[in-house]
Amino acid sequence: MTPRKRRPKPKPYWERGYFAHGYWQGKQKLGTVTLDPAARPEAKYRWQASTHAGVAATLRDAKRSVEATVLIGARQLALFPTSDT
Repeated sequence: MTPRKRRPKPKPYWERGYFAHGYWQGKQKLGTVTLDPAARPEAKYRWQASTHAGVAATLRDAKRSVEATVLIGARQLALFPTSDT
């Protein structure tokens, strides 16, 4: 009997938009980076991934922050655990 081949998970990729970039894996949105033109230079880009958010001076730094957050699998744990029994 031959073992079944596993389908590889799609690689995450960046998609450019107007004043924003999105980080996608298949059809699931993992994070975003938006440009705030009115902000001060050290907080020009705002990023968000799962429950983490921040600001960065450059697009490269903001994208790295999103990728690092997604890589560690950051997510907020439930405040009140529910038992499904």
